[in-house]
Amino acid sequence: MENKKTCDSCGDSSCSAKAKQQGESDQDYADRRRLQARLCRIQHKIVVLSGKGGVGKSTVAVNLATALALNGLRVGLLDVDIHGPSVPTMLGLEGQSLKGNPGELFPVEFGGLKVMSIGFLLQNPDDAIIWRGPMKMGVIKQFLTDVNWGDLDYLIIDAPPGTGDEPLSLCQLIQPLDGAIIVTTPQRVAAIDVRKSISFCRRLNVQVLGVVENMSGFVCPKCGELTQILPEGGGRKIAADMDVPFLGAIPMDPGIAQSGDSGKVFIYHSSKTPTGIIMQDIIDQITEPDKTKKVNA
Repeated sequence: MENKKTCDSCGDSSCSAKAKQQGESDQDYADRRRLQARLCRIQHKIVVLSGKGGVGKSTVAVNLATALALNGLRVGLLDVDIHGPSVPTMLGLEGQSLKGNPGELFPVEFGGLKVMSIGFLLQNPDDAIIWRGPMKMGVIKQFLTDVNWGDLDYLIIDAPPGTGDEPLSLCQLIQPLDGAIIVTTPQRVAAIDVRKSISFCRRLNVQVLGVVENMSGFVCPKCGELTQILPEGGGRKIAADMDVPFLGAIPMDPGIAQSGDSGKVFIYHSSKTPTGIIMQDIIDQITEPDKTKKVNA
């Protein structure tokens, strides 16, 4: 049986949820305590960010979470990319429905991985989510407060792209965060947004665990030769300029696209391929003990 921790049973006298803040309503205080009670049961929390969409952020998040689960860890994957929830498709979980009790939701369990996505709440996957900011903020807060993850070693959060309201709310609500992984593609027009993402993290006191350069060259499926299609090295250069770790470059491998479309996670089925080895090396760097230290420790 899980050891369910509540704010009333927690022995951490320094916890911010122990006392009501000045000007805070009773309802807001109760909500904050419920949120903290959920987060206290999660040892490591990592958010995956990107300066813009379409760079492979969800691919990195899904493969990172799966690799951790394959290592026997208790892992949750939270997809809060409101307008582009691709995690259910990438895991072959389309059409799954959520279960719950009054006031709480249970994530979908998949091969030792607990998964929550806005995509599970859509009656039709073709439906567009046309929400203004306050509604999106409310859903993000509800996902964090109401989802019963239980005890986890890692929670990987696939964040919406950019540096707007949604990523801001995530980083402010999930405290403390172990850090952020920033995903880019190699060309300058995409990599320049890495600067904005890094500045965003620094303003919020979120540690940047590193930059991942995705689609870095094309791997021929027949001969394995790597051909540079996009201008190379943008992610590496900006990581060096901004003094953050460069975790590695993932090539544009057809196997990754095929895995995502078919709901078969690449790192699970193709870990021994050259691209799989690169991806595993990136994951190993992220999960080193000194990489996941708390920023505010």
